[in-house]
Amino acid sequence: MENVQAVKQRFGIIGNDPKLNRAVEKAIQVAPTDISVLVTGESGVGKESIPKIIHSLSHRKHGKYIAVNCGAIPEGTIDSELVGHEKGAFTGATATRSGYFEVADGGTIFLDEVGELPLPTQVRLLRVLENGEFLKVGSSKAQKTDVRIVAATNVNMSDAIDKGKFREDLYYRLSTVEINLPPLRKRSEDIHLLFRKFASDFAQKYKMPTIRLEEDAISLLLQYRWGGNIRQLRNVAEQISVLEQNRSISYTTLKQYLPDVGSNLPAVINPKKEKSDFSSEREILYKVLFDMQRDVNDLKKLTLELMKTGNVADVKEEQSSLINKIYSEEKGNEEQLAAIVDEEEINPQDVEVLSISETAPEVKTGNYDFAEEIEEEENLSLQEKELELIKKSLEKYNGKRKDAAEELGISERTLYRKIKQYNL
Repeated sequence: MENVQAVKQRFGIIGNDPKLNRAVEKAIQVAPTDISVLVTGESGVGKESIPKIIHSLSHRKHGKYIAVNCGAIPEGTIDSELVGHEKGAFTGATATRSGYFEVADGGTIFLDEVGELPLPTQVRLLRVLENGEFLKVGSSKAQKTDVRIVAATNVNMSDAIDKGKFREDLYYRLSTVEINLPPLRKRSEDIHLLFRKFASDFAQKYKMPTIRLEEDAISLLLQYRWGGNIRQLRNVAEQISVLEQNRSISYTTLKQYLPDVGSNLPAVINPKKEKSDFSSEREILYKVLFDMQRDVNDLKKLTLELMKTGNVADVKEEQSSLINKIYSEEKGNEEQLAAIVDEEEINPQDVEVLSISETAPEVKTGNYDFAEEIEEEENLSLQEKELELIKKSLEKYNGKRKDAAEELGISERTLYRKIKQYNL
C-alpha cells in the first residue's frame, strides 16, 4: 500500500493539513475493496481527486474510468446517459445506445454532484448498487453490470433527505464510506503554499517571471474566506500572473482581485443574538395582544356603564380619557402586530384581531335605547367600507401597495395582510 505523501505527489495534491491527509489515507484504504464511497465537501475543494486515487489503486485500474457531472445533464436525458436506451424508446432515439453503466463494466464510475440527480434516476441507481442490474430506457430486459460507484456532492445530504429531494436508502448505500475534504479556509497553512504552486505553474505556462506576495499581501491571503476554495485561489493566481507587470504583489494590488474583502474576512458571531432577537419579538407580540385584551375589557366596562346609566353625555365626559386612549393606541398596535406576524411567519388567520375604526365614533346625546344604537352601527358594515377603500386605492395607484398604503394611512404590511384577508 502506497503512503499518503507518495499518493499526494502522484496526483498533484498540495498541502499538509491533517484533515486532508486523513481523506487521502481513507481513499488509499478503501481502494482495494469494491464498496461505494461518497466524497463530500464544498464546491472547489478538489473532490475529483479522490475517485481517481481510488480507481488507480484498485484492481479495476485497467478498466474504464468515467466521470459524470450529474448537475450538467438535463433531467430528461440523464437516464439515457446512465443506462442507455433502445431504438425508438423516445423521439430522436434512432438507434440503440449503451449507457455509462454498460460501457464502464469492470471499471469505475464517478458521479459528481450526485445530489442533483432527479428522483426517478435515484431509483435506477439504487437498483445498480443493490444487485448490479439496470434496465435500458424502453427495454424490459434486465442487464448486469459490474461497476464501482464513487459519488461526490457539495449538498447537505441531511437537508436534502428532509426536503424529500434525495432518497435516504440511496444515501446510505452510497455512503458506505464517506470521505470529507475540508474547505480551504480551514487549511490556512496550505493557502500560501498552493498560491505559490499556482504562480509557478502560470509563470511557466505564460513564459514570464513568477509573481511573489509581499508580507501584508500574504496576511490578506490567509485572512480571506475563499468561498470558491482552491478553484477561486487558482483563478486569482492566474489573473494576477497575466495582468500585473510588477511581479511583487502588495496588499493593495491583491485586494483588487478579491471580491467583497470586508464581508469575506472572518467575523465573530454571537450565537446568542439570534435567540435574544427572537425572544424580544415574541415579548413584543405578547405585549400587543395583552394591550388589546385590556382595551377590550375597557370597552366592556364603558358599555356596561352606558347600559346602566343611559346618560350618554355624562359617560362620554367622565370616560373621555379612556375613549381617546383606546382609539389612539389601536392603530399602532395593529400595525405592530401585523409586522411581527409577517416577520415570524405566523398565519394571520391564527391570530384573532379586534377590528376598530381608526377614529373614535361621534357619540350622540339623547335618551334612547343603547341596544338600538349598537345594532345601527353594525349595519354600517365596516368591513365593506374598508374593502371598498382598499379597492379604490389599489385601482388609483395601479396595484402599487406602497402608494396605496400611504394614502390609506396604514403600513404596507398591514395592507398586504388585508389584501390576503379579502382575497384581492
